[in-house]
Amino acid sequence: MTSPFQLAYIGLGSNLESPIEQICQALNELATLPLTRWVASSSLYASRPVGPQDQPDFINAVAALETRLSPLALLDQLQALEQQHRRRRQRHWGPRTLDLDLLLYGNDSITHPRLHVPHPHMTVRAFVLAPLNELAPALTLHHQSLSAWLEGIKDQPIERLTVSTREPNATI
Repeated sequence: MTSPFQLAYIGLGSNLESPIEQICQALNELATLPLTRWVASSSLYASRPVGPQDQPDFINAVAALETRLSPLALLDQLQALEQQHRRRRQRHWGPRTLDLDLLLYGNDSITHPRLHVPHPHMTVRAFVLAPLNELAPALTLHHQSLSAWLEGIKDQPIERLTVSTREPNATI
C-alpha cells in the first residue's frame, strides 16, 4: 500500500551566484522530486543575513509540496539539490548558493539528530514567516497565527520582490 501524501513546506535561501536564478531553478527542481507534487510557492523576498553581516543579502522563498517521501528521505533529496548547486558549508550562517530547509511536514513534530520539524528557528525569522504566511495565512505554529509571529519580529527588514514564482518554470 502506498503511503498518503504529506504537505511539506520548504524554505529556500540564496545569496551567492545569482540568487534569484538559484531560487527559481531550485523551485523548478523541487517540482521534479520523486514521489512529490509541487503545490505552490511564494513570491521572492530579500532580507539581511542572519549571523555574519559581511555577506550579501539573501533571496528567500517558501514552497509547498505534497510528498510521499518520508521526512528523512525528503531531507536527503533537499541536501542533494543543495550539492547540485555547489553548496559549501564553510561557516555557520555563512553565504551559500542554496539553502533548503524542511520547515513543516504535515502536522508532524520530529526530533532527530539530522532533522527538527517544525524548524526550530522559523518563528523568529521574517524571511521564513513572511513567505510562509503568503502561502498559508491560516496556518498556526505553537497555537499562534503566522501573522502574530510576524508582528513580534516586525523590526526585521524584509522586502517582497515583484518576481512571483507561483508555478514551476517561472521566468524572471
